[in-house]
Amino acid sequence: MTSFFRPFLAAMIPAAAITLCLSGAFAQSPTPAPAASASPSPAQATSPSPAASASPSPATSPSPAPAASASPSPSPTAPPAAATTPPATSAPVQTADPFGQEMTLEPKRVVMAKGSANWDSAFDTLIDSFKALNALLDKQGIKPAGNPMIVYTSTDDTGFTFLAEIPIDQDPKNLTKDMSIGKSPEGKALKFVHRGSYDNMDNTYEAITNHLDDKKLEAKDTFIEEYLTDPLKTAEDKLVINVYVPLK
Repeated sequence: MTSFFRPFLAAMIPAAAITLCLSGAFAQSPTPAPAASASPSPAQATSPSPAASASPSPATSPSPAPAASASPSPSPTAPPAAATTPPATSAPVQTADPFGQEMTLEPKRVVMAKGSANWDSAFDTLIDSFKALNALLDKQGIKPAGNPMIVYTSTDDTGFTFLAEIPIDQDPKNLTKDMSIGKSPEGKALKFVHRGSYDNMDNTYEAITNHLDDKKLEAKDTFIEEYLTDPLKTAEDKLVINVYVPLK
């Protein structure tokens, strides 16, 4: 790992056992409407309706001519139909990953393995723990009930301790001395997304630190990585990892 990742974890996690806590619309005023309706009523009173209907019945034929001119008026309203297309430009906004999204983690029953690693071989050590847990489940025909996770429990300049966890619906047997059954962290947390290799996690954690500082938020002494892509089958530079930072 890079130099930033180590001090960040060391600062964030001094403790060992972890438990987590995350149109207005225009309305036409009704008063002008009566004013408009009032004006036509005197107009009807001043112009004798029988006189208009008696002789000017042929004169009514010119009146359709204005009606014909009125018909073209709707045609200019066709261009607004083209104006309805721009909203499609808002769709790409939904593709962005959440950054600092507030949420609440629900506890899951997990099989877990304790481990420790130095920073130089961190990812390989995590992979080995996932392999051991998957081998245990495969041997007993138990399928994982969720994504694998890493819960960091303590760190220093040389390395860290952790819990590798896999959610389960059925308890496996014949656990090794480093394995146990328990629950994943729970409670209020912020969600961040990392895409890329584990070695580049320092960029994500630096952004997380800046976000916490900007928002004046206080984090607990732990955090969780949830691997959305299978770390055993996915190229390291194609990893997608949710990082959860529990809040005090």
